[in-house]
Order: sequence, then C-alpha cells, then structure tokens
Amino acid sequence: MPIIVAQPGDSIPSIAADNGFFWETIWNQPENASLKSLRKSPNQLLPGDEVFVPELREKTETRGTDARHAFKRKGVPAKFRLQIKRLDKPRANLDYVLEIDGKQIKGKTDSQGILEQFIAPNARGGNILLDSGKTVIPIRLGHLNPVEDLSGIQQRLNNLGFQCGPEDGQMSDQTRSALLLFQKRYELEATGEPDAATRSKLQELHA
Repeated sequence: MPIIVAQPGDSIPSIAADNGFFWETIWNQPENASLKSLRKSPNQLLPGDEVFVPELREKTETRGTDARHAFKRKGVPAKFRLQIKRLDKPRANLDYVLEIDGKQIKGKTDSQGILEQFIAPNARGGNILLDSGKTVIPIRLGHLNPVEDLSGIQQRLNNLGFQCGPEDGQMSDQTRSALLLFQKRYELEATGEPDAATRSKLQELHA
C-alpha cells in the first residue's frame, strides 16, 4: 500500500493527477479518513502529511478490429479563483493574462474583481500579468498550508497585507502584531492570538 509524503506545493488534486486518479478517489479512501478529518480541505496539505494512494488498476475495453473507435480520456480540471484588489477595492473588469506552467490564458475579472479559470490539477505556479504586463503577481499553487497550522495563518496574513514576517510556524512579535491589526480591521476580539474566530475569518477570506 503506497504512502506518499506531501511535499511543499502538494495537494490531493495534484497527487491524484500525478498518479492517474480523480482527486475524489484518493480523498475518499478509508485509509485517508484521519487525514481528511484533520485537513478538511483536499486543496491544503501540510508538508509531511501522509497520503495513501491505491494501486492503479488497468481498464480494458473490447472492440472489433474492422472499424475505427474513438476513446475519450476523462479529466477533471481544477478551478483557480482569485480576487484582485487595489487599496482594498475590487479591480472589476480588469484585463489579465494568467501564466500557468508556461501556458497563457487571457481573461477579464468580473464585477467583484474575481479571476476564475480552469487549470490542470497538478499545475505548480506562474504569474498573473496586469496593466499590459507592467504588473506581475507571482503565484504558487498548493503552497497554502492549512489554517490550523500557524504557518498557514502567517501565509494568509501576508497575502492580505498584514505583514507578519517569515511563514515559519513560529509565533513572533511581528506575527502577534499582524494578528492584532487583522482582528481590529475585521472587528474581532483583539487578542493577538490565532483563536477560532480569527482562523475562521482568514479561511473565509481565502475561500
């Protein structure tokens, strides 16, 4: 029974795609029940998490030899969704170019500044080009740690502009100050601690 140890950038969809499975097949394996309960979302793994991947079973089809036959390989693209803001205001109807693993996708944000595209489940990253290429936003896919881990909280705070320094999972004065600023901004109890309400709000803003 093969076990894959999650590396930075891994997620259930990327591991499933790399091994020839739909992500639901991996996520719903009984052997992954404890991981599923711990992480909640298949898109967020912590490096070191152990994921059970079953043996890939070969499927055969019987067809006649005196005719041409078309076979369609099913695939499940992942959805990439991001809200683009400037000074906390959505950048609506904004032209962009999404570069993912060397492929370019052109589009326009919606009325809420949301960019939404389908990408390969095991895509690793790239850039978002705005303002005719003058603004470049680098993106890393699968690198957002679970919000239950302090490193995941630090990543989300930094993403939202509440600078907390290194995303190393260590509580520092800078991280505590960032938590206080975030809590005050969203009218949460200003404790400076990564409490349940704070985690919930950070998760909501990264949905």
